[in-house]
Amino acid sequence: MGRVAVPSSRPERRLAVIDLGSNSFRLVVFDTAAGAWRRTDEIHQPVRIGEGMVATGKLGKAPMGRALDTLDVFAHFARASGLREDQIDGVATSAIREADNGDVFLARARELTGLPIRVLSREQEAHYGYLAAVNSTTLADGCVLDLGGGSMQLVQVTGRHATESESWRLGAVRMTERFLPGAGPHKRRAMDELRAHVATKLERAPWIPRCGQRLVGIGGTVRNLAVAVQKAQDLPSLGVQGQVISQEALDDLVERLAALPTAERKTVPGIKPARSDLILAGAIVVQGVMRAGGFTGVEATEAGLREGVFFESLLQEAGDPPLMEDVRRASVLNLATQYHVDPAHTEHVAKLALGLFDELAACDLHPGDKIERELLWAACCLHDIGMSVDYDDHHKHSRYLILSAGLPGFTPTEVAVIAQAARYHRKGTPDPGPLAALMDQTAQERLNRLAALLRLAEDLERARDQSVRAVQVKARGDEVRLTLDADEAIALPRWAAQREVDLFARAFGRTLVVR
Repeated sequence: MGRVAVPSSRPERRLAVIDLGSNSFRLVVFDTAAGAWRRTDEIHQPVRIGEGMVATGKLGKAPMGRALDTLDVFAHFARASGLREDQIDGVATSAIREADNGDVFLARARELTGLPIRVLSREQEAHYGYLAAVNSTTLADGCVLDLGGGSMQLVQVTGRHATESESWRLGAVRMTERFLPGAGPHKRRAMDELRAHVATKLERAPWIPRCGQRLVGIGGTVRNLAVAVQKAQDLPSLGVQGQVISQEALDDLVERLAALPTAERKTVPGIKPARSDLILAGAIVVQGVMRAGGFTGVEATEAGLREGVFFESLLQEAGDPPLMEDVRRASVLNLATQYHVDPAHTEHVAKLALGLFDELAACDLHPGDKIERELLWAACCLHDIGMSVDYDDHHKHSRYLILSAGLPGFTPTEVAVIAQAARYHRKGTPDPGPLAALMDQTAQERLNRLAALLRLAEDLERARDQSVRAVQVKARGDEVRLTLDADEAIALPRWAAQREVDLFARAFGRTLVVR
């Protein structure tokens, strides 16, 4: 089991990544301390620097003006935040890379702001998208889709390593200007021409159908589509990490968007007003990739190119390519380390809970599923992070922090189960509550077991002194007996655990006896 580090209030390293995309510019600050990292600030502006490039091949005067104004804001922020030049990594992508006057713009940007900016090649852009996806999901074999404003990159992933990659000028801004300009609604003929264009371009990558079934998408278009699908399915708004956009859901959304004038697409729940003119073309490009590869859905991740740049720095000692050894474990430990938990207590609760899990499985009282065991470990690691807010209702605070921070690598349903198990680690009857739409009967039964085991382990470690070393489990008839292995007096842990008779019976259908 991984260890939780004691967090520090002062970052050991800071990195500000400036992403000069064809549609949006972003400055994101990442802090690293005590083995944990987090995003601590972000400035975003929909600059749309690639506007008009389809017709002229150049960056226009107005887009460059917006871009320089935004970079000036970024420079002022960097100075005010005490960021040194070696703590800033600015990267420019498709529009600036391909514009005839890209060098002129970069020279003016450097003169005005002093910010360091490097232009990524197509291969580098694809590489950073791949790093973002593979370090924020469990993708081992499949394909990464990175759709920006000017270009789209696809990367085949085999054994977590990039094996093929390609870049096309199929970005949402570029495709909108070329095929779907104007106020709309757009005719089916124009959309069919865009679909045919995408299909023809993708033919030069015959490896796409061989990627397998899993497609992970990054970029603002994919994230916005994921939000719209969540809204259409009445799912809780917990961010889009791990949200799968099925082919059917995407087809329905495209039909809905296509029927509306451009200005009215923002009325579709989840569609951002700033993307209302681009979202249809972007969605059709995603459709084209799914059809070319035979993918049944695309899984969204909230990580983007900027996280890929950061991960390269964070994981520079991890080898080549820089990959987290286990994304799910890293997500849990990273979140736990950010808050002032008691590592000795948290790790002992996990030890006791996992021991109970294994022994009850050996008694055939539950299936002993390895994924369920991992979710129990995660809930144990995170159940007390709400103490950083306040002791009172800290179980509820823990739930909020888990849901708000997210756990990359876990599905939305798994995150919901972990959060609700933490929510009920002190008292109450486990219930999906507002997350019911994410939990089927199997997930609810899993929640009942996890909450019961976590609460029992917490009761046995009530004194926070690790005096209960282990628990032996014996099942006989309708009764389950727990024998505590401890040198000290066991009155407190036995009293606390015996209160969970009803909770245990609800989860395992047996009467609990604690000795």
